[in-house]
Order: sequence, then structure tokens, then C-alpha cells
Amino acid sequence: MATFTAILRSFQLLNSQVNAVMRAHGLTFGRYEVLAWLATDPEPSLTLSWISRTLRIPPATVTNIVDSLESEKLIRRVAHPDDARTTLAVITARGRAVADAATQHLNTAVYEAIPLSQDDRSLLIRLLRDLRARGGEFDVERSDEVIEEIRSGRARTPERAASNSRARSPRRR
Repeated sequence: MATFTAILRSFQLLNSQVNAVMRAHGLTFGRYEVLAWLATDPEPSLTLSWISRTLRIPPATVTNIVDSLESEKLIRRVAHPDDARTTLAVITARGRAVADAATQHLNTAVYEAIPLSQDDRSLLIRLLRDLRARGGEFDVERSDEVIEEIRSGRARTPERAASNSRARSPRRR
């Protein structure tokens, strides 16, 4: 019970701080996640199905998030150039500015303020990753692949996003 309580209370503390930052930018965390993924990719477009699978958000919720982001001109929908059945979400300049400002604010107000050393952070991430993986909630291998793609600058271009959605069964991250 001590482990559960420690995790739960830590989540509540951090979640409250993150939500305060999100409110300051007119976002929810789900909307921010979509913008952040689009903003980190050199090819700023993702299929809606990729967003659903990767962020583990039901398709109807992705549609609602995309609708709201589109109504605020933070993203736009475009047809996939090679697959008429697929819709892409594309970040706008305004969306990139909002994502960048929210990310900077999150980093300074929440993430960098966590009072743990780098070694402790790495250990905590590893322990929680293992807990999630053992619970079937996290695919370590796929997560490592995505992190490497981001670090190396290899984009999830519309063509790769479409081929990945056809070539791979949905995997959890």
C-alpha cells in the first residue's frame, strides 16, 4: 500500500501542477500532447489513427481533440496524399507557438522543478517503465524505437505514418 500511495500522491501533486500550466495556455493535457507530438516532428503531420494508437486515446476522443484544436487554428486537417481514407493533422504556425510556449512553461514550472537528481530521475523512470511493462501497459521496445526516431531527427512523414499504420499492429507505448 505504501508504494501505491506514494505513486498516487506523486501523480496528484504533479498532475495539479501540469493542469495549472495547461490552463494558462488554454489547453488540456490531451490537447497539449497532440500539439507537442506535431511540434517535435520535422514533418509536422500525423495520421489521426497514429495519434489514437500512440497516445492511447480512443478515436472519438482524438476527433474531439482535433476538432477543438482546429477550431482554434492550432492545427488543420488535410487529406493524405496517397490514401483517401486517411486524414492527417498538421500543426499551424500558431499551434507551434502555443506548443513551444506550453512546453517551455512545463519545463520550468514543473519538470525541472522536480527535486530529484538526474540519477534519481533515471532510476524512477526505469522503475515505472518496468512496472508499466509488466502490467502490459507499455511496450518498451516500441518506446525505444520512437525515442530514437525523435533523437535522430527521422521524421514520421505522412508516408511513413501511413505505412507504419498498415505494417504494424497497434502497439502500446
